[in-house]
Amino acid sequence: MRPITVRQGVSSDLGALALLFDQYRQFQGQGPDLAAARRFLQARLDRGESVVFIAHEEDTPVGFAQLYPGFSSVALARVFILNDLFVQAFGRRKGVAARLLAAVETYAWAQGAARVTLNVDKGNAQGQALYDAQGWSRDAQFQMYHRYPDSCHAA
Repeated sequence: MRPITVRQGVSSDLGALALLFDQYRQFQGQGPDLAAARRFLQARLDRGESVVFIAHEEDTPVGFAQLYPGFSSVALARVFILNDLFVQAFGRRKGVAARLLAAVETYAWAQGAARVTLNVDKGNAQGQALYDAQGWSRDAQFQMYHRYPDSCHAA
């Protein structure tokens, strides 16, 4: 097995990250749009609105995770939303996602975060099994709701 490395992404990773991000969006049912994916990531990185981690299998980008910072009024602390985690098909079952999660947690705890939160599709049994195996807890206290503009029914 070739070595897997994970590190925080930087601006020079934008090309590789945009490709992974576009594949992730397609996996989530969106049409391909590499240019839009690149613009979106560039804006998040330029404005410090997200933190991105990239996984490589040797020199090949194989996955990424993207954190969005926020705050908890109740905990009086920083929190992070793990909004995106994706591993290309050829990189799955090699521990890439677990390594990305470990990098996310290490970063969040170093920032003094009270928690990292994520949502996983109810039909994504593999994702749920991964999060369960990595010690993540299912929320037993809160029911999640969304409100969309009248012109949009899902985002």
